[in-house]
Amino acid sequence: MVSYLAVAGGLAALLWSATRFVEGSAVIARHYGIPPLLIGMVIVGFGTSAPEMVVSVLAAYQGNSGIALGNAYGSNITNIALILGLVALVSPIAVQSGVLRTELPILTAVTGLAAWQVSDGQVSRPEAWGLLAVFAGLMVWSIRRGLSGSADALGDEIEHGLQEREMTSRQAWWRLVIGLLVLVLSSRVLVWGAVAIARDFGVSDLIVGLTIVAIGTSLPELASSVVAARRGEHDIALGNVLGSNLFNTLAVVGLAGAVAPLSAEAAVFTRDIAVMGGLTVALFVIGYGWRRQGRINRFEGAALLGAYGLYLASLIRSAAGSG
Repeated sequence: MVSYLAVAGGLAALLWSATRFVEGSAVIARHYGIPPLLIGMVIVGFGTSAPEMVVSVLAAYQGNSGIALGNAYGSNITNIALILGLVALVSPIAVQSGVLRTELPILTAVTGLAAWQVSDGQVSRPEAWGLLAVFAGLMVWSIRRGLSGSADALGDEIEHGLQEREMTSRQAWWRLVIGLLVLVLSSRVLVWGAVAIARDFGVSDLIVGLTIVAIGTSLPELASSVVAARRGEHDIALGNVLGSNLFNTLAVVGLAGAVAPLSAEAAVFTRDIAVMGGLTVALFVIGYGWRRQGRINRFEGAALLGAYGLYLASLIRSAAGSG
């Protein structure tokens, strides 16, 4: 019973703290004159992936590779299939930002790199540092693009959103600090509860990481993307997912693997990476826009949700088979 309360309380605190952390970070960045496009590409991407980062690093430190990898890859699957699927049903997503059209093929290539690394059943420390090196290069590109001053739909939407937030610099700093502290504490509680539940049901911590933990740490992206879609800010909705998936694949797995080498069950490659790769390629095809503006319509959103339902069903069968 205590483990279930720990997971429920940890998830609630995680959502609350992540929201405060992202808002505080974005407003502080704006106070220091950082361009809105850079805030959207780096600050918001880092903030929405902070839950995954803290949870996976803590899990790796405690020797729970399944939760560390399941959280990162499961969050990517959840972001594309569940979050974008729901958002597209609320309001079809029109891809107007040139930055996001560039990030789509980058995310596809990064997903291929992740598949290659996990194919041998582990993410070693050298491989983890390789992911962090690629992430550093991507951050340099993002910062240069954000500082270029070029007009972009994502930057315009971020600017509009920041203007609506009435907050002093002092208030923003308090949100950032308190949000970060609660984020770390709630992540520790969540990891402890998730491991305990896995032991109670006799299932692998990978399954728990791919389901309860992954969905929980994706709640900030879900909340912000749905709100953005209802406001017509389609590029923010898609940007949340693309930025989060890039951070998850490179920084989250990279940091966790740098803390401790991560072992991966065969199913991570044959099932989870395969699903993540298929969804990423599908998103690239429908979102890039070859002869027209990229767009994710309601039919495609429903197809993404259907794919997520099938994936959850496969996880449930795996859990029942191991239980």
